[in-house]
Amino acid sequence: MEKRGSWAVIAAALVALGLVLGGYLLGDGLRRARAADRSVTVRGLAERDVTADLAVWTLNYSRSGEDLAAVRAQIDGDTGAIRRFFAGLGFPADALRPAGASVMQSYDNGVQRFTVTQRLQLRTGDVARAQRAAARQFDLVRDGVVLQEGSGLSYSFTKLNDIKPSMVAEATRDARASAEQFAKDSATGVGAIKSATQGYFSVEPRDGDQGGYGVADTPFKKVRVVTTVDFYLR
Repeated sequence: MEKRGSWAVIAAALVALGLVLGGYLLGDGLRRARAADRSVTVRGLAERDVTADLAVWTLNYSRSGEDLAAVRAQIDGDTGAIRRFFAGLGFPADALRPAGASVMQSYDNGVQRFTVTQRLQLRTGDVARAQRAAARQFDLVRDGVVLQEGSGLSYSFTKLNDIKPSMVAEATRDARASAEQFAKDSATGVGAIKSATQGYFSVEPRDGDQGGYGVADTPFKKVRVVTTVDFYLR
């Protein structure tokens, strides 16, 4: 009997210990769950000024007349003047390539007329030289070449992949700084990243739109990215 009583006491003690331990673990689990739910979502910004490394200038020009052969001869003359213009500025011959042509027929008081449109495109990595060409484009007008609407020079930055990693890191640091300020105001601390979303990269003119005849863009760009980061709070 006495032995069975001792075992009963031990069993009761073990049950009590189990209940206490279970209660502790349950409470600790609830505390951890509540801590895991504590987070703050912030956005981080990174911006960088860059200079375009590619210039593309599309030149549209046309001639009209009643004699198709004569109109074609005028277009050929304009094409020659354009090629001489760029050659005189030091561009290689293969920098300027045909980008399309069209012939339209119309009738004016029963008289047949032809309009021939030609398109040439300059593509170069020498951005500074392209800028100088754009500044002198009215030399073409003096040579009798009339550029149509849409003859714009555009600049592109093609090395975005080279700066993406460092900009994402910069945006993430900016987001953490915002989270730390929030945590400071809330008397908490910032933990690890819970989740993060990278926004898309945008490349825009650094100083806003630079519209104008023959100059539809600027080589000076601003690259921008915004990341959204969810940080744990502790």
